[in-house]
Amino acid sequence: MADLITTTFFSILAAGFIVGIVVGLTGMGGGALMTPALIFLGVGDAATVVTADLTAAAIYKTGGAVTHAREGSPNISLAKWLIIGSVPLALLGPWLIHAAAGGEPDSLDTLLKECIGFALLFAAATYALRLYINLRRVRSGVGEADPNPPIRPVATLLVGALGGLLVGVTSVGSGSVIMIALLMLYPGLSAVKLVGTDLVQAVPLVLAAAISNIVINGLDWAILIPLVLGSTPGTILGAKIAPKVPQSFIRRGIVVVLTMSGVALLDKAGWAPLGAGEDETHPVLIAVIGLAMVVVVPVIWGFLRKEQGLPFMGAPTVAELENPGWKRRAESRAQPSGE
Repeated sequence: MADLITTTFFSILAAGFIVGIVVGLTGMGGGALMTPALIFLGVGDAATVVTADLTAAAIYKTGGAVTHAREGSPNISLAKWLIIGSVPLALLGPWLIHAAAGGEPDSLDTLLKECIGFALLFAAATYALRLYINLRRVRSGVGEADPNPPIRPVATLLVGALGGLLVGVTSVGSGSVIMIALLMLYPGLSAVKLVGTDLVQAVPLVLAAAISNIVINGLDWAILIPLVLGSTPGTILGAKIAPKVPQSFIRRGIVVVLTMSGVALLDKAGWAPLGAGEDETHPVLIAVIGLAMVVVVPVIWGFLRKEQGLPFMGAPTVAELENPGWKRRAESRAQPSGE
């Protein structure tokens, strides 16, 4: 046990705690944040990090899923079709990526970093699209009108399959990609149903991906133990302080961080348009991309708001767009007190 308590142990513990807080604050999937964080810490190769992250996620997502199930928020029928589509691909994904790498550890590490990099950019794009869809829903008046919509089996199976493949290979996608697809397929599904359904389907998905990765890569307990010890209290703390924190800025910041992390991983992997691997990375380019997003994204978001007839800035904020009761409460506050 003494061999586990090292500087690396505390680095992973701290990373898990910080990412756990963000997950608790926003409800966003931890894989999109934790996997790149561990890779940049240099605690192991990409395959080892993905395996540990998936195993930790299987542990803490189970608690969230049980809580939502007890409160009756998941759409079990919808979750069932997602699981049927996702679990086989989650089991198969790690074997496909190893076959594509030809069994060479260095090739596998490079290929995984590229896949994770593109998955992070995809996650950032889907989250931004999710906010835009919520913006349009607020303006069109679509709300909780259809909390139990008729299931579209083929489309839902395909969504599950895409999510399963992404998670099995990269550990990214169980929240971001599947969430946006559900929003588009079932626009009347309430936010609480959406989150509950996503958590319930994510448990067998992540568990299947973790098992398959463990069989191929083994499990590094020196990463898993501090990861679980850090992320669990972090998630609890984040959930407790969420009402007091300006989430709109945090959510916008996550899109920036996901984009920068995706570009940095592609650079680190030596993806041809960016760099030649770890010996020739471009930190200045990545910083410029981050700075440009900080400046440009709010301006683009303001014009999108104007397009929908809203003021350039102000309510509804990014966080309010994901709160199904925002519009109803706002209208209630606007009513004269004497009525």
